[in-house]
Amino acid sequence: MDSGLYAAYSGLLARTQALDLAANNLANVGTSGYRAGRESFQGALAEAGGVSGSQVGGAVNNFGVLGGSSLSTAQGQLNSTGNPLDLAIQGAGFFALQTPNGIRYTRDGEFQVSQAGQLVTKDGAQVLNAAGQSITVPSGSVKVAPDGTVSVATAEGSAVVGRVAVMDLGPGGAVAAEGNTLYKAADAATPTVTTNSSIQQGAVEGSNEDAIHGTMQLILMQRQAEMMQRALTTFHNDFDKTATEEISRV
Repeated sequence: MDSGLYAAYSGLLARTQALDLAANNLANVGTSGYRAGRESFQGALAEAGGVSGSQVGGAVNNFGVLGGSSLSTAQGQLNSTGNPLDLAIQGAGFFALQTPNGIRYTRDGEFQVSQAGQLVTKDGAQVLNAAGQSITVPSGSVKVAPDGTVSVATAEGSAVVGRVAVMDLGPGGAVAAEGNTLYKAADAATPTVTTNSSIQQGAVEGSNEDAIHGTMQLILMQRQAEMMQRALTTFHNDFDKTATEEISRV
């Protein structure tokens, strides 16, 4: 019976955490550049203290708990805006940004030009080139090539002013979300400029979580959590009943 209690408890814990993740995904269906989180599960009880135990114990007690989450790499829909400073990545990779907390990465390409003439996000973070430097954009007609090259046409002519970098974080470069559109690279990451992606000017990438899938996932996790909660209540009541009957015999 104790194994059943552990199974119900760990199942409830896992589904509750997964429910929070599903709710956050659904809440950001309309967020540009949002990367949906996907839960991953691992066994915990049989591995407690680093001791695997017997095969029978492992089979009985190795119940799944949420081991963490990872970002979905699925491509979000590219939505045309007509704004020449809006950029969308077709393929893998992230825009690199200079923020007060250090270099961060994003798929949200809703950019603008600051009063200082630098290409920035709507929150003021500087968009970086491959060398980690900001990009200065003078007044004029802006054109961004698929490889990220930024050129500006003025009365004096057209000139290249920089290149927006699309960075691949490489093996071990798993990212951690900071808010809904900013991501921090792992310490082991070795960012390099990707050559397998392109930039589309005048468009932004939508969330890669759609409302239908997000709603279904939320309902599924909610029902599983309710089922585990009922199972936990049942086992708890059985323990109380057993304890009461045994104590009366002493």
